Amino acid sequence: MIERVHVIGSGRVGSAIASRLRERGVAVDGSDPDVVVICVPDTAISDVARCLAPGRGWVGHVSGATPLAALDPHERRFSLHPLQTFDRSGDPAQLDGAWAAISGETDEALAVARELAETLGLRPFELADEDRTLYHAGAVFASNYVVTLQRAAVRLGVPADGLVPLMQGTIEHGFELTGPIARGDWETVEAHKQAIRARHPELERLYETLAEATVALA
Repeated sequence: MIERVHVIGSGRVGSAIASRLRERGVAVDGSDPDVVVICVPDTAISDVARCLAPGRGWVGHVSGATPLAALDPHERRFSLHPLQTFDRSGDPAQLDGAWAAISGETDEALAVARELAETLGLRPFELADEDRTLYHAGAVFASNYVVTLQRAAVRLGVPADGLVPLMQGTIEHGFELTGPIARGDWETVEAHKQAIRARHPELERLYETLAEATVALA
């Protein structure tokens, strides 16, 4: 049972994790912890891990893309990546109901990661270490690139506030494809391309790429 955790890093993820652990009655300090959770930028994980003296506890990181080898020389190690975006508030409610990719090299490591995820209010699923780069790319598609799409839509004249219910509706309707491509209305698609080319040529390639991908995937 995890009773004492040392959280390293107080950024968006680290602050939310520390707050949730305190809510759940887990001691959050640096004295003889059961688990050390490294919540620092990906490029700093290896340096932080090397500075930690090996102890009885487990060492984990919260990166989606970084392999477990970054935690060398520690052998009792795991990763837990919350599949969620975080703001700077440190509000632990951001963790509620989100999924979490857990990776470990032994059943015991996976059990520790699973227990920690459930303590945080996350829904854990196992991710093979060799699959994490593709997994993280998928998460970027679903999160970071949504920001790109929102900004492109605003640039083309859609009110920013009006996009929120539109995007929520797409999610609530089970990601069912609607619009001109679903209807086979290629005349409208071509009209879109011509209008974008005339007024916002920097977005033409993006539109064409997404249209082609939508035909192939949806």
